[in-house]
Amino acid sequence: MTLSDRAVAVRPVELADAPAFQALGAEAFGVPATPPPAPTAESWPPTGGRPWGAFDGDALAARLLVRGFTSWFHGATLPTAGFAGVTVAAEARGGGLVRALFDAALGEARERGEVISTLYPSAAGIYQGLGYGIVGGFDTVHVPLAALARVAAPTDGTRVRRAEAADLPAVRAAYDAWAAGQNGPLTRAEPPFAMDEALLSDHTGVTLAVDAADRVVGFASWDRGSGYDRTGRLEVEDLVALTPDAARTLWRALGSFGMVVGAVALSTSGLDPARLVLPDHAATLAAREAYMLRVLDVPGALGAARVAPLTARVPFAVVGRGDAVGPGDRLRGAWTLEVADGAVHVTRDGDAPASPADADRPTFTPAGLAASYAGAQSTANLRLAGQLTGPAHDDLVWDAVWGGRQVHVRDYF
Repeated sequence: MTLSDRAVAVRPVELADAPAFQALGAEAFGVPATPPPAPTAESWPPTGGRPWGAFDGDALAARLLVRGFTSWFHGATLPTAGFAGVTVAAEARGGGLVRALFDAALGEARERGEVISTLYPSAAGIYQGLGYGIVGGFDTVHVPLAALARVAAPTDGTRVRRAEAADLPAVRAAYDAWAAGQNGPLTRAEPPFAMDEALLSDHTGVTLAVDAADRVVGFASWDRGSGYDRTGRLEVEDLVALTPDAARTLWRALGSFGMVVGAVALSTSGLDPARLVLPDHAATLAAREAYMLRVLDVPGALGAARVAPLTARVPFAVVGRGDAVGPGDRLRGAWTLEVADGAVHVTRDGDAPASPADADRPTFTPAGLAASYAGAQSTANLRLAGQLTGPAHDDLVWDAVWGGRQVHVRDYF
């Protein structure tokens, strides 16, 4: 008898199961240098986390952790289910446990009002089958310190100084101003990414860019690391700039380490505007983690957007594999999108067509809808990939509604 032939219970992971939850995670992702402390009633579940497990009898066969976040998309903050730590025991793989876990956890997410779900995949194909689409990536780029010596000096009086606790509200405001103009970044209102006093204590330094009126117009959080030769890296977790001179000022401050460090390693994403002030395309991509999105509630996600002040009406549908995960799903169906004065309204027209070939309207796969909504792919590209079919006469209108904002993420979970 295989595991798939037996009854498997999917439920939230309780304190008594927590050691097995930790052990299975270490089995998949490696044992940390410093083992985590044993879970207690005070520490379990993890702050902001919702652990789920699939149990074969008393044995934990698969696990995942959901974190409740808030993300920026199209000028709105959306309740978000962030999935992490998805793991299946070696002996239980191939038995459908990942789908069973997602069925349960996504059902809970919808009940909690979370209208989108995001994750960083270890194997993107698994999650595409569950309705997720790749919309961006969490990147590490390396910038030689020699290049930073050639960054132009600011011309508007912008300067740098070290952040103090009293500056934290201004740092949060600078981050919020940047994030509100993007698709994808977390609001950093929830743990473990909340911007509180730990921002200062967890880094070697947080350097501010301030303008002539002493207003915070950017910041960089960085860690010095060890060593003092050209093989070293200055690890920069954030470099957020609201003006070109703020970016130049912060890069020049980081470049001042050039005698003892060889390069900056910056956590970033996409074509970061702060990199546009660098000379000669100096940044090189060192690593990328794909970021995936799934729409859980079409009216809730799309209807929250603030878009260009155009008038549009576009019928569309969502069908395909992965579009019926969990009870109460609000993805599969026939819909009508209406836009007026920058506001979006989505109504259900009925059931989805039996297949894309039967559709009389533009018809997305779940992954295609995610990529289009995020502004990550045009309708033309989605058609080339087979993620959009049906009539094309509204494609340019659809692109005009959802284009204009880049996907940027800054927090890996």
